[in-house]
Amino acid sequence: MFKKRAKAAPQPYSRAMSATILVMDDDEGMRELLRLYLSNAGYEVLLAEDAFAAGNFLLERRVDLLLADIEMPFMDGLDLVQALRNDPAICKMPVVFVTSHGQYEARGKELGAVAYLRKPVRQDLLLATVEKHLAAATS
Repeated sequence: MFKKRAKAAPQPYSRAMSATILVMDDDEGMRELLRLYLSNAGYEVLLAEDAFAAGNFLLERRVDLLLADIEMPFMDGLDLVQALRNDPAICKMPVVFVTSHGQYEARGKELGAVAYLRKPVRQDLLLATVEKHLAAATS
């Protein structure tokens, strides 16, 4: 009467299931695009429109990785990351800069950014970068 369903193959453990990523960008379209890419991959995604909103998230929540634009109003991504490096609770959190400008790459690396992605960001490159640096942070 009822057909027996085949059991689904067990899914391998993925860090994506428990990782929280904070996306900081003043461009709403870019924030939403990054949210879509990351949430479809299983990550919990927090969105911040500026460094102040990002700072509030970082004070209130555990964040595993920060994706940050650089050129932002009020406080840019470089200044935020410099401030983060002075906080022992979050100084080791991986930071990936996502920006349309290449002139800040050296400064980002000086501040300890683990990667630098140029806009427009390809989904496959973004997800590979995020997974690589989440894995490195937990090993």
